[in-house]
Amino acid sequence: MLLLALAVTAAGCRQDMHDQPKLEAYESADFFADGRAMRPIPEGTVARGQLYEDELLYAGKVNGQVSEELPFPVTGELLQRGRERFDVYCSPCHGVSGLGNGMVVQRGYRTPPSFHAEPLLSRPVGHYFDVMTNGFGAMPDYRAQVLPEDRWAIAAYIRALQLSQRANVADVPAEHRGELDNPGAAGRPSPAPSDQGGGH
Repeated sequence: MLLLALAVTAAGCRQDMHDQPKLEAYESADFFADGRAMRPIPEGTVARGQLYEDELLYAGKVNGQVSEELPFPVTGELLQRGRERFDVYCSPCHGVSGLGNGMVVQRGYRTPPSFHAEPLLSRPVGHYFDVMTNGFGAMPDYRAQVLPEDRWAIAAYIRALQLSQRANVADVPAEHRGELDNPGAAGRPSPAPSDQGGGH
């Protein structure tokens, strides 16, 4: 008898989370004049972390035009980050040298244009950010996979790849010219046009 009483008392204390006194989406509600439980979002409301006021940083544009400049200075750290992200997200199609000969292309995927040929050489740096953000042709967008700052780092690294195929000794700062005889001393050597994409 005691066990039965305890069971009844416990049942009476139960709080059903699924049966709360609240209004749910798409229900009607007499409380509001329009009869709807769902309320209109106040004008100007922005989801947390989604206030994209900086047009250059988040859209790659200035006054609606694709930017010729990056939103921050180009540093060694930025290029290193760009190379790492490029190798992860871009090299499977574009190859580690940007020639369009990545591993998935070698296995039958559509060949993308080389970063080292016109018209891509003359495109502003914001073009690469825009393509990564919105996609272009057969290339899907990568906005969900790659943060805006990393998309800019990749764009900067693409510019470095392009310059690497057209640079001469005069383009190298005097204090670094000695490294040309020993490229391994400065880290990863510049990719050669014969590099195959997808692996290291």
